[in-house]
Amino acid sequence: MTNLLERTETPRTWIRPSEMTEPLRVQEPKRSTATIRTVDVIRLFGSAAAAVGFTSWIYFFALPLQGEFGFIVIAYVIFVALFALLTSFDENRVTVKDRIVSVFVHSLAALLLIALFSVVIYTVGRGLAPLGNLNFFTEDMSNAGPLDPLTQGGVLHAVLGTLIMIAIALAISIPLGLLTAVFLSEFPGRYAKFVRTVVEAMTALPSIVAGLFIYATVIVFLGFNRSGFAASLAITVMMLPIIIRSADVVLRLVPGNLKEAARALGASTWRTVWTVTLPTARSGLTTAIILGTARGIGETSPVLLTAGATTFLNVNPFSGPMTSLPLTTFTFVKSPELNMIARGFGTAAVLMVLVLILFALARAIGGRGPGQLSTRQQRARTRQSRDDDYRYRAKALGVGERARFTMFRRKRTPETSS
Repeated sequence: MTNLLERTETPRTWIRPSEMTEPLRVQEPKRSTATIRTVDVIRLFGSAAAAVGFTSWIYFFALPLQGEFGFIVIAYVIFVALFALLTSFDENRVTVKDRIVSVFVHSLAALLLIALFSVVIYTVGRGLAPLGNLNFFTEDMSNAGPLDPLTQGGVLHAVLGTLIMIAIALAISIPLGLLTAVFLSEFPGRYAKFVRTVVEAMTALPSIVAGLFIYATVIVFLGFNRSGFAASLAITVMMLPIIIRSADVVLRLVPGNLKEAARALGASTWRTVWTVTLPTARSGLTTAIILGTARGIGETSPVLLTAGATTFLNVNPFSGPMTSLPLTTFTFVKSPELNMIARGFGTAAVLMVLVLILFALARAIGGRGPGQLSTRQQRARTRQSRDDDYRYRAKALGVGERARFTMFRRKRTPETSS
């Protein structure tokens, strides 16, 4: 036994001769799976600073160039070139191309965010003076004129008018839009292709044409007066193609095996649509409704043609003129008075906040994915599981209904309570 083992320099360690000939195993270093590394951030900011400095030197010392747009373009080109050069020192060609494309895509996203925040900040900044007055949200413009100070008048009539119009339009367009989308996705055929073609053509319909259509049919031909309901019909015409087209695309993405499983269990077509297809596509359908709402809530010309413009508060959508926030913004901004222009920017800021609130509510109501339950639904499922447990235990013990209630509901054991 002793001739098969050799003693190493360490007194208490014994190894076999075959193990002594094997090379030492070096532990492999831990690989980082992070998309953005520290060295990439250093390269990014270093290239950006160098590009700005080099472009400034070109503009102010080397060449007599002028123009902010040209400065930005030249600086960006130099930035990309420097970043690619620094990356090529440590990475291969494929990685360099990947980093360049990643920088370009992130630059486009940053450009869109800058444009969005610029619009929001500029609008809120110009309308900050009227937004600081409480009367701007609690009064209408019936007792205020262009020369009156900002402490008089408000946009309450426009806010309520917008909410009433968009509520009626959603009440009409959501059922029609979702039913049409279900028809296009679940019942394909020649007629479905024709309907889809018409919907796609209506997506590019100008808003003034929709307003003229409702004006000619509802107001002129049928004899109705200008009202908020007529404006809601015009807004519905603009919202329906967006909702139908978006919902149709979402419903097509529902896996076919889910529908086949429901049909194999004996469910009818409409039962499958109601219990499988629509719940699975709920988040996407909510997005379709949001897109349609964003299209309809910002329309101006259909409201002007079908509802008119007013400075009074009118909450009856079937009688009298009614205005909206976009139309009120246009009316305020076209005035030469500075106070009216400030009211216009304040109205635009209120419109943006209102749209944000509506989108947040829509996401909270229908933004959950398939299989995700709300707190109320989870409590209901827990309660149903507990009742099922009571029933099974009572059936096993042969206890009646009233005795089951007394035994298990009023005297819960730790096992049943959990």
